[in-house]
Amino acid sequence: MSEITSRTTVRTHHALADAHRRLAERDASILRVQVAVSEIAAPTGEEARRGAWIAQRFEQLGLTGVRTDAAGNVIGRRPGVATAGPSLPAVAVCAHLDTVFPLDTALRVRRDGDRLVGPGIGDNGRGLAAMLALAEEIDGLRLRTRAPIDFVATTGEEGRGDLRGAKTYFADSPHVGAAVALDGAGDDRVVHRGLGSRRFRITFRGTGGHSWAAYGVANPIHAVGATVAKLAALPVPSEPRTTLSVGRIGGGISVNAIAEDAWLEVDLRSTAPRMIDRLDREIRAVVRAAEVEENVRRVPGTLPLRTEVVVIGERPCGDVPSDHPLVCSALAATRLIGREPELATASTDANVPISLGVPAIAIGAGGQGGDAHTPGEWFDNTGGSLGIARALTIVVNAAGLA
Repeated sequence: MSEITSRTTVRTHHALADAHRRLAERDASILRVQVAVSEIAAPTGEEARRGAWIAQRFEQLGLTGVRTDAAGNVIGRRPGVATAGPSLPAVAVCAHLDTVFPLDTALRVRRDGDRLVGPGIGDNGRGLAAMLALAEEIDGLRLRTRAPIDFVATTGEEGRGDLRGAKTYFADSPHVGAAVALDGAGDDRVVHRGLGSRRFRITFRGTGGHSWAAYGVANPIHAVGATVAKLAALPVPSEPRTTLSVGRIGGGISVNAIAEDAWLEVDLRSTAPRMIDRLDREIRAVVRAAEVEENVRRVPGTLPLRTEVVVIGERPCGDVPSDHPLVCSALAATRLIGREPELATASTDANVPISLGVPAIAIGAGGQGGDAHTPGEWFDNTGGSLGIARALTIVVNAAGLA
């Protein structure tokens, strides 16, 4: 299967030589789009202004059915070539709208030698610019595909966004046969394993009181401390790789007061759903044990602690086999631009379709970048058009060249 796919990818790549040339000729224009979209604020949950800008571009490119869904995703379709048989499932090309930067962040992009420097210039200004470049090149006239292609600017990919946009789009789009997420810079990685996560906020509540006069009542902060120590001692496997960490702790109002409540937030990650489920149970057992221990120590007649465990984030996980045609096509397309491909694991919009059984990968959109999620984020466009050429080959091969 991999050899057949590779040969098909080579044929597709060579057939797209004129399209690759046009993309290279538009390199400066694509870079201007990248800068423009990066300078529109789009914190997670507040992507509407950037989404409206993308919607306008979709309309200008002649995509059909341009719309914004309930999650704020902006979606436009390039129809496939009609056939006598049943319609083919769509290929989804996704790029996330949101950034980690607050609304008041200075987003002006500046040039520093060969680099463009500015928050979000790579993640995901590059992905959005590349998606628009593909939508322009696959115009339904000189370049057509057999299957339709949905271009999807998603919301909520970063942090606490919990892949909200991807979850909504794929839940509402049952006839998607493959997906390619364009995320940041790069032209060699092929993400085919979705790193899953489950995040918890654990709260202990008591009566509180003066540190001297009320001493002996159940202390929520002591329970938090015991929980942290127990969680740190939990064994986690190296294969499948799994991590568990406490990211934040809070509670109390004064050094001389027993807190009424205290909380901690826990980040659990794994490439295997069974490990996330297993450690979910162990985390809850640890919380119960810490609650019982603190309640046993309290003065008789005082009220026990009350405990709440809330899941505040859930990113599904899974993988597409390395010999799947979509992955093989991506590996072949990477070699065709002179790069050595690297199979990788990451948390991206591709997690969602993978978890639903839809073949999906995430790739960089060309060029090189660094210092993501910092004000000094940078992008170097040296060879950048090659990454977009790779993406075009992968998407057109998945949708079928007409």
